[in-house]
Amino acid sequence: MVDFENDVKNCMAALTAGGVILYPTDTVWGLGCDAMNAAAVEKIAALKNRPKNKSMIVLLADAKDVLQYVAAPPPDIIAMLEAFDRPTTVIYDGALGFPDNVVNQDGSIGIRVTDDPFCKALIKRFRGPIISTSANLSGEPAPAIYADVDTIIANGCDYVAQYRQNDDTVSPPSRIVRLSDEGEMEVLRA
Repeated sequence: MVDFENDVKNCMAALTAGGVILYPTDTVWGLGCDAMNAAAVEKIAALKNRPKNKSMIVLLADAKDVLQYVAAPPPDIIAMLEAFDRPTTVIYDGALGFPDNVVNQDGSIGIRVTDDPFCKALIKRFRGPIISTSANLSGEPAPAIYADVDTIIANGCDYVAQYRQNDDTVSPPSRIVRLSDEGEMEVLRA
C-alpha cells in the first residue's frame, strides 16, 4: 500500500504553496486547493476550463466547522450533518470568509463534511477548508477511479496523490441538498 502519511505531507506542501492537488475523495477523484486562496481556486477553474460563474464545493473535516463558515446555520446543523448516511453536499446561504470565486453569485456555498480517512487527515492537518471539484475537464464525466483521470488534468496538478490509485471501487457522486433559512432540506441531486 502506498504511504498514506507521505501523501498527506506532500498534499499539505502543495496546498500551503498555493498549488492544486489531485486526490481521492469520499466520492470521485477530485481537484483540490486551499479554499481561502482565490488564486489557487482560479488555477483549478483554468485547468478544468470551467466557467467562472460556476461555484465549487468545499470539504470540511468536522460538522462543527460549518459554524465558522456559514452565517446562520440551523441550530441543529451538527446533529443533522452527523446523521447523514452517505456523502452529502449541503448548499447554505450566507457563506462567510471565502473568496468571491468560491461563493455562488447568490452568496451561497456548497460544503461537504467528509468521512473519508485521507480527506479528513489532510483537512485536519491543513487546518482549513479545501476545494473539492471533480478531476475532469468541464463537461466531461467525473472520474470515479484514478484510471479515468485525463492526463491533461493530472499533468496540470502540483501534486498527484498516490493513495488509492489502484483502487477500482466506484462510489456515487455526493447527494446535494439545499437548506432553507428555516432548516428545511430540499434534495437537488439524490
